[in-house]
Amino acid sequence: MHDGGMATWVFLHAHPDDESSQTAGTMVLAHDRGDRVVNVIATDGTLGMAAEDLRKGETVADRRREELACAAGVIGIDRVEWLGYRDSGMAGWDSNHDPESFCNADLTEVTARVGAIVREEKADVLVSYDPDGGYGHPDHIMVHRVGAAVARQLGSPLRLLEGSFNRDMRARQKALAVKLGVTGQGFFDSDEPQDLRPFGSSASELRWAVDLPDEVVGRKHDALACHASQTSDAGFFLSLPKQLFRAVLGIEYYREPAHPGELVHGWPLEEA
Repeated sequence: MHDGGMATWVFLHAHPDDESSQTAGTMVLAHDRGDRVVNVIATDGTLGMAAEDLRKGETVADRRREELACAAGVIGIDRVEWLGYRDSGMAGWDSNHDPESFCNADLTEVTARVGAIVREEKADVLVSYDPDGGYGHPDHIMVHRVGAAVARQLGSPLRLLEGSFNRDMRARQKALAVKLGVTGQGFFDSDEPQDLRPFGSSASELRWAVDLPDEVVGRKHDALACHASQTSDAGFFLSLPKQLFRAVLGIEYYREPAHPGELVHGWPLEEA
């Protein structure tokens, strides 16, 4: 830990907006505790939604950089580092075969680049994704592979946390969605693979549950709102009633491969 006993967290994410939907609450809590928060973005997100109001000469990647800068300000991210790989698109897309796509990048090269950032920052924690990347996106799976490789290479005392979703909560979330009359209820089905892989992890595979206070849930909502061009992803979450938004995104879950055990609701650096 750096001077004063505070920690440094490096979050490795696949695309701009993943930080807001998946780990924004943990980032906010870390920042508010005085920890240093670093966000490493693997791809340019160019295969995301194109904003209807793109300026002349502005690209999707340009807009997504602006949106991430907005979210970083809301969350309290201290450093944003772009790796610059090409977005691979969803599983099954032709872009998965593009040799320049992140999912096809040289693992040794990416591991070295991320490892260099982790060493430079003297990071205490590296956060990546679970083995299926949460829902099977090729870039998310690559993030998992890179995170695992960096952790193996650098070893202790670096802690590797893998962001995931609690699959066992899906039925309860869907019941609430039905009760509230929310459309798109298929999103909450845990038994229907998304992007060819099951959604998230079972509770028995999870190690940490970070419960977000209402104020932090609000900042997570505001961070997602920064990604205004992504109407199908961020827009879906933003469309949820407040009660359902909290039920879906109010707890952030992590696996910890090196320290398996029962699921603990708490702050990983205090409870370990």
